[in-house]
Amino acid sequence: MTIQVKAYDTSDEKEATAIWNEVVEEGNAFPQEDPLTVEEGDAFFKSQSYTGIAQDADTGKIVGLYILHPNNVGRCGHICNASYAVRKELRGEHIGECLVRDCMQRAKELGFRILQFNAVVSDNEAALHLYEKLGFTRLGVIPGGFRKKDGQYMDIIPHYIEL
Repeated sequence: MTIQVKAYDTSDEKEATAIWNEVVEEGNAFPQEDPLTVEEGDAFFKSQSYTGIAQDADTGKIVGLYILHPNNVGRCGHICNASYAVRKELRGEHIGECLVRDCMQRAKELGFRILQFNAVVSDNEAALHLYEKLGFTRLGVIPGGFRKKDGQYMDIIPHYIEL
């Protein structure tokens, strides 16, 4: 599968929202607890500094996405944050890596200097391996910083990389 990443537009709203909601409903990675309606998803994706859509270049099918936005404001506004979602049945196909690499480039183009992840859940081995591979620095551990859907508290490991 060849992946291409493009900017979100409203024609992506149903597929993008469905992929996002898949991660929300699993309750293992995103802080949100409630799925988005298609209308809420469209507004949410449009409100970001950038939303990238990963497509299978052969079929045009949306296989993943990311959102990119400032992590803070003012004197810390040069630090951005991102979240990634990949279709459940396609995880492990390096789509996440394509998304993170595209996000890093887009963030730099938008003038951000640092990409920071606030809440990488400690049992998300695929993400931890990918961020290490790409050169991110671990900032430590926040014990019990994430509550999973089943009520279990997991540690989170913030990461950053200079762009």
